[in-house]
Amino acid sequence: MSGPVSCRPAGDLLAEAARAGKPFRFYVEAHQLGGVYGADTTFQIGENERIPDVAFVSAARLPAEGEPEGIWRIPPDLAVEIISPTDLYERVISKVEEYFAGGVREVWLISPEHKIVTIFHAPTRTTILTEADDLVSEEILPGFRCRVAELFRSLARVTAERRRGRGACTVWIPLTQGL
Repeated sequence: MSGPVSCRPAGDLLAEAARAGKPFRFYVEAHQLGGVYGADTTFQIGENERIPDVAFVSAARLPAEGEPEGIWRIPPDLAVEIISPTDLYERVISKVEEYFAGGVREVWLISPEHKIVTIFHAPTRTTILTEADDLVSEEILPGFRCRVAELFRSLARVTAERRRGRGACTVWIPLTQGL
């Protein structure tokens, strides 16, 4: 399955895909796995409020009364952060540790500059993916599969569009369902 993803000039590709109802969200909804939220959703993580670029909350943990207005008082199951070249390593790792201390089950760090996705299964247990790999998370998102190379090609197209000064762009994130 693949489809277009519209993005804002701010470059928040995955968050835009999540909120605009594109492939990641479609996959989660099609399999009734829970809810996907973008960078307009704030979560209470320990004593701090955090806004992951993308967050996933499993269906079993969605509040019975519906999505809260304002700050979510529960942590997401998955937090995704897109790393910029100006992010400091120490701050990024501190945020990962904070996510886990606050109850997040998995964290993905996406580095467009280095074309690497680091999956933190725990603060000291990671999987590093390159463009030759598929992004999967059987424990959090059973069956979800996205080729890392396609993710970064999409990010490169977003960057190119932004450099040309266009206010909006269209990118494609091909996804395939696991066996």
